[in-house]
Amino acid sequence: MVTRLLGMSRIKKKIIFLVTDCLIALISFYCAVCLRYGTWWPFDLPNVSFLLLPVVAIVSPPIIVFLGLHRIKLHAIESDATMRIAMAAALLSLTAIAASYLLNLAGPRSVPLIFGAVFFLLAMSARVFGLYALRYLSERHSTCLPVIIYGAGAAGIQLAAALRQSVEARPVLFVDDNPNLHKVVVAGLEVRAPGELRHLINKYGVARVLLAIPSLSDKKRNDLFARLTKLPVEVQVLPSFIDLMSGRSLETSLRTVSPDELLGRDMVELDTPEIAKAYAGRVVMVTGAGGSIGSELCRQLINCNPAAIVLFEQSEYALYAINGELSEMAAQARIPVITRLGSVTNRARVVRVVTGDNVDIILHAAAYKHVPLVEDNEVEGASNNVIGTKIVADVADEVGIERFILVSTDKAVRPTNIMGATKRMAELVVQDIQTRAPQTRYAMVRFGNVLGSSGSVLPLFQKQIAAGGPVTVTHPDVTRFFMTIPEAARLVLLAGAYATGGDVFVLDMGKPQKIVDIAKRMIELSGRELKDPDTGKGDIAIEITGLRPGEKLYEELLITDDLSTTPHPKILRAEEIPLSEIQVASLLRATEAAIANGDAAALRAIVRDRVEGYHLPTHESASA
Repeated sequence: MVTRLLGMSRIKKKIIFLVTDCLIALISFYCAVCLRYGTWWPFDLPNVSFLLLPVVAIVSPPIIVFLGLHRIKLHAIESDATMRIAMAAALLSLTAIAASYLLNLAGPRSVPLIFGAVFFLLAMSARVFGLYALRYLSERHSTCLPVIIYGAGAAGIQLAAALRQSVEARPVLFVDDNPNLHKVVVAGLEVRAPGELRHLINKYGVARVLLAIPSLSDKKRNDLFARLTKLPVEVQVLPSFIDLMSGRSLETSLRTVSPDELLGRDMVELDTPEIAKAYAGRVVMVTGAGGSIGSELCRQLINCNPAAIVLFEQSEYALYAINGELSEMAAQARIPVITRLGSVTNRARVVRVVTGDNVDIILHAAAYKHVPLVEDNEVEGASNNVIGTKIVADVADEVGIERFILVSTDKAVRPTNIMGATKRMAELVVQDIQTRAPQTRYAMVRFGNVLGSSGSVLPLFQKQIAAGGPVTVTHPDVTRFFMTIPEAARLVLLAGAYATGGDVFVLDMGKPQKIVDIAKRMIELSGRELKDPDTGKGDIAIEITGLRPGEKLYEELLITDDLSTTPHPKILRAEEIPLSEIQVASLLRATEAAIANGDAAALRAIVRDRVEGYHLPTHESASA
């Protein structure tokens, strides 16, 4: 019945409201007479003229239509609707008074006044009663999902009003941290304390909690979200009402998930005075300046007051983009930004840039880092990651620059792929050069997956979620260390400040996280529901695609367990034994020969035989 009522055409609803208001007008006049004389049967009383009754019947329809009472929705009874009903009551009362004088009818002149007041009360009461009757029937027979709204502020109230007109969800309660609101009824819903959530969820059969506090800071929202996800319900952060009012669809108004929401830990505070001291007044060259890490290094360097920043990049577009982004900030800080196209494998070009621009510090972030691509292009990967690093590090020694910092990866520790192996070889090369270059401080920074960088899970998962899924995960047990781009760049800068020579720095990133858990949290934080593979309910599915070539289930940051501290409690220095000069020279000769001949098989043999810890991942070994 409720479905039929709600499903009626708007014209039929208007007719019903018009007829109802006209009947209320007639009933109101009769009630006014009864109230004036104090009897329910006034027909036998003298001086009572019921000629006003047909007058009321004639004038009430046009007055009701003129003021649009029949167009007022039950779900939209607010100040404007109340004002229109009051104006209708006043016009009906004035019409009755005028008709009484014009027709010289007998009876008290107070009856029309009472008639107007009674009409207003009955018209309002009828609408309120109809609204609550529909709510009661819909709640008893509806299949709408019962939800609790966390936050009884303006956003929560608007959300409750919107959900009451939806067929997908039905708000049953508010939950709010403000103790002054507890047990208070707001927008027709009782407000309860957060401590009662588990009990309320069981009592009302709630399957979803909607977080509607847009004013919360990121940290408080993340803490609250972490607490709510421990309950046996789905937690969603809905799009803002600005987005809904602007007409954007749910797909286009999905909230972008910030990287720090996925860390599973607090961001590491890396702002220290040592950074500014190390780079102030120096010319700093960033290789791979257009990449995710390189570009962030450039942004943060502006705050270190260097003498100049040299952007070295082989991609013309990437160099153009980062230069365009930095130009205004650098101009305000009065820091020259120098753009240099070139490859780190071009020794002559590297020499000209380093000497010509009087570089003092090199931050070497240029590398091929995408595992599947390097697996299919082993020779180019080794040329860029190994030989390119050797060329830049050698030039640093020859020119006698102050510091050289290599950006490395956790995939270099006991690598299972060519990308990781080439980064480990680059580390060995840098450590070897340090033994013969006392005037330059060389250091390496090793960190895990950088959320938000090109090729990381964050942009990939966001794109898949926006497309409606599925979100692809290679294996349910894959774990990774995660950090944000600002954390990674800050760690590199700090490594330059703390470098004493041949150092390997790592950041304490807490416990590794499962990629599948990251996917689930991104789906939830984006305001979507994880699809249940058994029931098919939900929005976005997670699909397991199988481990890629060279991919392992977990990553490590350390080759040995020997660690020493630094001035920062979250940054550690790994104590690792380097190869001898002869071993490194032999490794480089073999690698250069394989690259010159384009011999991928020979390169893999070199990696297998000479990179300590290299092994095929378990899934490849098992299938071999």
